[in-house]
Parts: sequence; C-alpha cells; structure tokens
Amino acid sequence: RISFKGAVSEAEIRDSSVAMLQTYLTSIIESIVASVDQCPPVMRVAFKQLHKRVEEQFSEPENEDVKYLAIGGFFFLRFFAPAILTPKLFHLRDQHADTRTSRTLLLLAKALQSVGNLGLQLGHGKEQWMAPLHPIILHSVASVKDFLDKLIDIDHDIVSSVPQRAVFMPSVTVKEGYLHKYKAEGPQLLSRFAFKKRYFWLTSESLSYAKTSDLQVRSSIPVQCVCAVERVDENAFQQQNVMQVITQDDDDGRMHTMYIQCKNVNELNQWLSAIRKVSIYNVHMLPSFHPGVHRGGKWTCCLQVDRAVTGCSRTHSAVTLGDWSDPLDPDVESQMIYKQLLQGKDKLREKYVEMPEADQTSSNKENRINADIHPDGAECNVQRMKPGQSVAARLLAVIEDLEQAHAAFQHREKEDTSCVILNS
Repeated sequence: RISFKGAVSEAEIRDSSVAMLQTYLTSIIESIVASVDQCPPVMRVAFKQLHKRVEEQFSEPENEDVKYLAIGGFFFLRFFAPAILTPKLFHLRDQHADTRTSRTLLLLAKALQSVGNLGLQLGHGKEQWMAPLHPIILHSVASVKDFLDKLIDIDHDIVSSVPQRAVFMPSVTVKEGYLHKYKAEGPQLLSRFAFKKRYFWLTSESLSYAKTSDLQVRSSIPVQCVCAVERVDENAFQQQNVMQVITQDDDDGRMHTMYIQCKNVNELNQWLSAIRKVSIYNVHMLPSFHPGVHRGGKWTCCLQVDRAVTGCSRTHSAVTLGDWSDPLDPDVESQMIYKQLLQGKDKLREKYVEMPEADQTSSNKENRINADIHPDGAECNVQRMKPGQSVAARLLAVIEDLEQAHAAFQHREKEDTSCVILNS
C-alpha cells in the first residue's frame, strides 16, 4: 500500500524552484555590479568610446537609455550570459553541466540578459515563466546603470601608461597540464625518445614547466618574449600534434624555439589559442615562421640552409578558438557518430526497411501491375524501393561493415594481449 501523506505538492515545488532562481539571480547581479575594478582597462576604454558615440547620436531625452543598452546589452550578451550558460568554456567547470543543471543555467542566462536590456522587454507576452523574476530584474536596473557609469569612468592616460598584457589577471593560471617537451640539448635521439613529459603552467606573465606538478623549482619563459606560437608539420618529427613556441631574448635578441607535443588535436588547439591570447599585445611578433625543423643542415619545410633565414609560412598570431564551441577531435567525433548509428540501427530498420504488412501488400500489387517486359517477352518483377528506404538500406549496410571491422579489431587486440601475457 502506497501512502501519499506528506508528499510535496506541485505548487510547493514550483515555489521552491522560483525562490532558488531568485536567490541565484540576486547573487549573480550583486557580483557583477561589484566587479568594476576587475574589468580590463582596455575594455573599459572601448565601452567609454561606445557610450560617447551613442550619446552623441541619440541625444534626445526619450533615448536616455540607449547609451546603457549599447554597453549593457553587449556586455551581458557576450560575456556574462555565455559564462553562465556554458561555464566549461570559460574554465569555470571541468565538465559540461548535466541536463537538469543546464536547464537552470539557461533560465539564469535568459534572466540576466533581461537585466542587461534594463528590463525593457518584460511583460510583452514572451517568456511568461519569467514573471516571478520581474521584480528582481526591474529592481536591478538602477544598480546596473550605476555599474555601467562606473565602468566607463576611466582616464585614457591611465590605460596608455600601463602595458596591456592580456585579458587575464597576472595571478591567474590560464591553462595547465602535462605535455611533452622536445629535448634539443645533448645527443640527437630518435624523435619518440626526444620528447620528455613535463607539467606546464601558463599565466598572463609566463610559461613555466617542471617534471611534476608538485615541484616548486620550475623553468620559466616570460610571455613578453613570445614571438610566435605555431603548429609543426607532422613529418618534422614523425609525430602528430606538435607545436612550437618561438621566443626572443630581451638582452641580446637571440631567437629560441621550444617544441611541445600534445596528446591530441583538441589539446593542441587549446594550448595554441591560450598562448596566443596571453601574447596578443607583444610588440615583436613574427610575420612568418618555419613549419618544419632545421635538421641535417637545412630546414625540412623549405630546404633553406641558413638557420636564421626568414620563415617560409605566414604566422597566425591572431587566430584563436571561438568562445562558443570546443575544438573537434576527429577520433572522438567518429566514435560518437558510430555509437549513435548503433543505437538507432534497429529503429532505422523498423521504420524504413521493414515495411508494415499493409504497405508491403500494396507495394507487391504495384510491382505486379508495373512488371517490366524484357525484349525477349519474359516478364520481370522489379522490386521498387522508396527513396527513404534506399538511403536507409545503404546506411544499414555501412553500419554492418563498421561492426564487422570493429569486431575484427577487437579480436586482433585480444590476440595481441594474449601473446604479450604468454611471452611475459
């Protein structure tokens, strides 16, 4: 016997959820309006110029809020809302949020965007679920305007006198993790032995590395010395996912190149983007580089003999990852597609290939009526398939081939493992 005594009603659940959303939204808004000093000066100057131009263009009293909308709408839409909606892309979480949490983050991001728009779009028949949040949004308009006024209250001379390192705070670790560094000193080893595992830290001030993550003694390269960060051709070391960090000494101007290997293309793209972002304001960035290495008295890319010769390929210092998508790893993406195909195989066959009896009877009658006549007088029934059936049949054949190849691969792996165990 099931008793529902003391069960929470739907109305109570809804009220509790609304109260929680209100608490989260209030906390987020309070954190934003108190973060003026944490905004990079170069962005504050840009917002100040935008505020000035909009105020000049829309000087009428009825357009008083346009100058706030120009800044707030952009700032909240492009920075705060995306950070709440997808915190992993902003290094606020290690993994993407689950479905339930993502739903909460979506509601908060929409509400926060309404705050950035000064609540002007509230009560127009859209997003009725936001009605319980309207008082908080409207109450926050004044504090948001005050926040934007303080944001643009900055002197141009202060910004010009401070060298802009990047959009990261100096004490913040932008990225860290294990990579493989090429050992260029000493006797030249085979490429697979020349890369040594090291733990790397990247901040807006330096790129450091050590044998392990807990060591305090680290080798360090100032970010201001970085001249280029580029990919390396696979045939240079016969290795994939290798990048090069080209630096220049401040005292004598000598150039150095450090080769680093990442475990996959996903990680390679992330490190390339991160180092380029922190070095974007460097003065002595190179316009060109060598995608190969200098080996055997010449460059493997352009076959030039002089080690100091100008690079043969254009650099990509301003090319960084977008904030809205993760870089793709072809192997991982292929595995995901294969998994989706396997999961939908039976439904695909039932819906498009195995026709219901009524459809099958109708199809057979049509085939008999439309039987082709060969030149020699013999009749031939042609099995006609609808376009959807034909595509589904080909796709199922591809899935079957993939299954057979996967099974053969697993069988080989099992045999190799058994041989290793027996030999040991």
